[in-house]
Amino acid sequence: MHYLIVPGLNNSDEKHWQTFWEKSLQNTSRVKQRDWDYPQRDEWVQALGDTIQKLDKDTIIIAHSLGVATTVIYLTQNQGKIPLNLKGAFLVSPSDVDNIEVIKSFAPMPLEKLPIPACVVASENDPFVSMERAEFFASAWGVKLFNAGKLGHINSATDLREWEQGRAFLAAFEQSI
Repeated sequence: MHYLIVPGLNNSDEKHWQTFWEKSLQNTSRVKQRDWDYPQRDEWVQALGDTIQKLDKDTIIIAHSLGVATTVIYLTQNQGKIPLNLKGAFLVSPSDVDNIEVIKSFAPMPLEKLPIPACVVASENDPFVSMERAEFFASAWGVKLFNAGKLGHINSATDLREWEQGRAFLAAFEQSI
């Protein structure tokens, strides 16, 4: 299995679990964006789509924060055109683009069933999405939600390193697809 890392705003730095996973999981790559600090919805979605079109192995997307919105927008805009080797999406801390000013250009968050297997991982005390809103997204997308407890935004500030709990969620998700 190949893993495609899809970071959010400002990319994922060296202390972010996505960076640890990129180094420790075999067959991993990362989406590249022209500008990580001033995201443009169409540009980010296009960069993700271009990356996905070049994949030649069975792949699971591992998205975080604004990367979740980017992934969900791509998936819902391309229903019926998703490559068969895109096997699933592991969506962590889906930032509430409808209610956060700096990323509001990504609004509205699509609220339709996703065309591939997916899951949401959310924290009970995430400042960028309430657990209730994360549950709402998971329900609208037709996917399972994993409750990670109180881990804030599940980012570098949480200092999770390899984030073993997340690896267990990923393994459970992989077994379900």
